[in-house]
Amino acid sequence: MSTLYGMLLTDVRFVEGLNACMNCGVCTAICPAAEFYNYDPRKLLNQVQLKDESIIEELLKSETIWYCGQCMSCKTRCPRGNTPAFVVQALRKLSVKLGFFVESEKGRQQFAIKRTVGENILKYGYCVHPEAVAPSMHPEQGPVWQWVHENAPSVMERLGASYQKQEAGTLRKIAIEDLDELQSIFDVTGGTEMFETIEKYSAQQAEKMKLEFNDQTPNEYFFNVYTEDNHNHQRNL
Repeated sequence: MSTLYGMLLTDVRFVEGLNACMNCGVCTAICPAAEFYNYDPRKLLNQVQLKDESIIEELLKSETIWYCGQCMSCKTRCPRGNTPAFVVQALRKLSVKLGFFVESEKGRQQFAIKRTVGENILKYGYCVHPEAVAPSMHPEQGPVWQWVHENAPSVMERLGASYQKQEAGTLRKIAIEDLDELQSIFDVTGGTEMFETIEKYSAQQAEKMKLEFNDQTPNEYFFNVYTEDNHNHQRNL
């Protein structure tokens, strides 16, 4: 059976992202996430370099790997050519593959991202689409958005958008052939398999938490991962 470190080595991002870290701390000094979260990319690379299976498993189940915003500031600053953000990408992928992501609050949020942004891409051809931004899910948008949502066609026309029209322009309706092509890309590149894995382990976690879980969005489990906050993420200043 492959070790966790051995599985990481099969990811080209891990290989390219971890060359020879000397723990100088430049990545942590420049990292926006480290300024606010309990996150230290220097420490993360040091932990991975130890090749200790228990430490790597702890990382895969932790909040830590989900704090990185993938801004790539670390890539441009590292004097040894490391890219901690690439290592994070590899850790995240392995965490999802093995189902460890449901062990952390931020990891469980991958389900909400899959059900919103992920499914929007395949349904509409957009990461965010006006139809999908329901006022009930986004109360912070206030009554103005409620009105816009209810009168979207006329509002978008006044804004000059090609909303739901099969013509060139903003928010145009994406042809079914193009959506089918997107689905094929997801199938070939492993995106579909990753979505299925997220659904599988999220369903198991929902059962453990005794929360409703079904194909509808939202459901109890979705609301839980969408709104849960244990307030232990920010760095103590």
